[in-house]
Amino acid sequence: MTQKIIEKEFALSGSEQNPDLTGKSIRKVLSRALPGAMAPIQAFMDKGEDFVVAPILAELVAGMNALTEEKLLDVDHIERQIKARDREIAHPFTKDLQITAIQGARNYIGDKLIRVAKPHRMLDPENGPLIAVRLNIVSRKTLGGLQTDLSGRVLNQAGEAIPGLYAAGEASGFGGGGLHGYRALEGTFLGGCLFTGRVAGRAVANELHNCHSNS
Repeated sequence: MTQKIIEKEFALSGSEQNPDLTGKSIRKVLSRALPGAMAPIQAFMDKGEDFVVAPILAELVAGMNALTEEKLLDVDHIERQIKARDREIAHPFTKDLQITAIQGARNYIGDKLIRVAKPHRMLDPENGPLIAVRLNIVSRKTLGGLQTDLSGRVLNQAGEAIPGLYAAGEASGFGGGGLHGYRALEGTFLGGCLFTGRVAGRAVANELHNCHSNS
């Protein structure tokens, strides 16, 4: 990416990385429309071990290869790819899906001002420096794992309820379905937790009541 891209389109997860939102500061949120990267992002650019910042592509690729101690990237190949992308920027009828998506996103004034950078040539020095980030693939969530029935009872591999074992919340596997279907994300988990907790709680209460009645 370029300096212009990271200023608007690069986001960090976590409340501590978004002091304007955490502090509920309208003034700081509006400052995202101003030139320059936010302080947390700038700190990653300056000190992040996975960030490479360079004025020209050759130095950027060399820095990227140095992170892995292997020459996994070929500067000539990458340059051809970026130049092909840059040619599409000025094309009024471009078929480049990424550029089309950017142009579409900028139709909304909020995104245009704060979240989406104006399409530009990446290799133009005026848009630099160039920035690359090494990705580390991790698994943040399993979104469940325990199969349950409609009463919250945990099922074994044979599909039979395990006596006395119930599950609720993310452990009950609603992340891939449930209230919000396959669109369930972090901000929608609370509803699923409350719902499955209520169902499992009622089922446990009914089971205890029946055991007490039969005894």
